[in-house]
Amino acid sequence: MAFSKTGLLAASLVALLAAAGCNSTRLSSMDTQPAPLPAAPAGTVTSGQLPPPSAPGAAGASQFPAAPAQTQVAALPADGGAAAANAPDITATSVAGVWSASVSGQSCKVATPQTKFGQGFRAGPLRCPAPIDGVKSWNVAGKQLTLFDEAGSPLARLYQSGEGRFDGQTSNGLPISLNR
Repeated sequence: MAFSKTGLLAASLVALLAAAGCNSTRLSSMDTQPAPLPAAPAGTVTSGQLPPPSAPGAAGASQFPAAPAQTQVAALPADGGAAAANAPDITATSVAGVWSASVSGQSCKVATPQTKFGQGFRAGPLRCPAPIDGVKSWNVAGKQLTLFDEAGSPLARLYQSGEGRFDGQTSNGLPISLNR
């Protein structure tokens, strides 16, 4: 069996490097234990009885501030009020599309295609908070845009308040707006 000088040299070099790797000190520091941590400061522990809890409304309750008085929240009257009187007439064509909705400060999208369904046309809320998450259809009548639930009950009534914007309230009094 004949070996070439290059092959013999390569085999010798590999054997030499393998033997040299066994003597490396690179990994020897992993065999040592870390230094122990200093002890935590020790204090004295005492025992005793805690005072009994006070009843709600007792003297201990005075440490909290008084609850705020009833605050007023702006909302449209149920009949639409002045918004309805000043709003322009609307058509299904002017409402069809995708709207950015805001319900009590929470935003989502509402799709209003012109596909016949329920009380008028199909509607699709996209990640909306309650009660708008239950919108299934919509319709227009004169100046009013109404959003309906699955049973055909009104969930919100809105009036056009500007170009590409509707404002109103939900059936439970939450403010709602739609804009493009």
